[in-house]
Amino acid sequence: MRITGTTRVFLILGDPVAQVRAPEVFNHVFERAGIDAVLVPAQVAPHELDTFVRHALLARNIDGLWLAIPHKTALVPLLDRCDRLGRTAGAVNAARRHADGSLEGALFDGVGFMQALDRFGVATRDRRVLLVGVGGGGVAIATSLAAAGVGRLALFDAVPGRTDVIAARLAQEFGAPVVSADRADPGGYDVVINATPLGLKPGDPLPFDVARVDRDATVVDILMKNQPTPLLRACRERGIAAHPGYEMLVQQIPLYLRFFGIEAEVDLDEVRALLAP
Repeated sequence: MRITGTTRVFLILGDPVAQVRAPEVFNHVFERAGIDAVLVPAQVAPHELDTFVRHALLARNIDGLWLAIPHKTALVPLLDRCDRLGRTAGAVNAARRHADGSLEGALFDGVGFMQALDRFGVATRDRRVLLVGVGGGGVAIATSLAAAGVGRLALFDAVPGRTDVIAARLAQEFGAPVVSADRADPGGYDVVINATPLGLKPGDPLPFDVARVDRDATVVDILMKNQPTPLLRACRERGIAAHPGYEMLVQQIPLYLRFFGIEAEVDLDEVRALLAP
C-alpha cells in the first residue's frame, strides 16, 4: 500500500485493538479498488476518548472514525447527528466529519448481522431469540432484531440492570416483545447469539451451556478472531448449526464505504477468503 500526502486517513478506536480485523479488510479493499485511503488502529483508553477524538479530528486529512469496544456507546454524546438505529441503540460504529466540523454517527453492526443471517438462511421473524451480551455490538444487534420483528427477544448481560433499560427502550421504539433474561440459559430458543468477548482469551468459559441448546436451534458467535471459536467448536461437536461472526463484518463493507462517500466495487467473496480460517 502506497501512502502519500493525499491519502485519506481513517482511524479505528478501541481498547484493546489487537482483536480488530477491520484494518486488514478495508486496507485490502482500498488497495484493490485503487482508493487513496488507509485505516489505522488506535488504542485509546476510555477516559481519554473525548480528548483524543476532538484533537485527532483537527487533522484535516483524518476523515472519520471506526469504533470498536468499548467506544461504540461512549462516542454517542460527542455526536451532532446520528441515524435512527444508532440513536435508539445508544451506540455507533462509524462517525464522519462534515465540512462545517459537525460529527455524524451511524450504526451498521445490526444491519450487517441481519444481512449475515440472510446469507446463512437463518430466519428470526416470529422466532424466539436469546442474545447474550448487550455491549456496543450486542445492543446494535438487539436493535436491528427488534426492528425486524422477532417473535420474542430475550437479553442477558453480566452487568446487572443493563438489559432492563435496553429492553424497555426497544419495546417502546419498535413495539417489539423484548424482555430481560435472568440467566444465559439457551434452552427453548430458536436462535442463540453470543455477543460477549468470551472466547477471545485462552481459558475463557463458554458464554452459555451448549448442552442446553435445542438440537434444532441455530447459534451465532459474533467474535471475529480465533476461528472457529470455542463456542462454534462445542456446538458443532453436538451437531448444532453454528455460524461465525466475520460475515457480519463482510456485510458491513458496502455500508461503511457509502457512509464515507467512497465509490468502489468490492468482491465480498475475496474478503471472506481473507477472514475465513
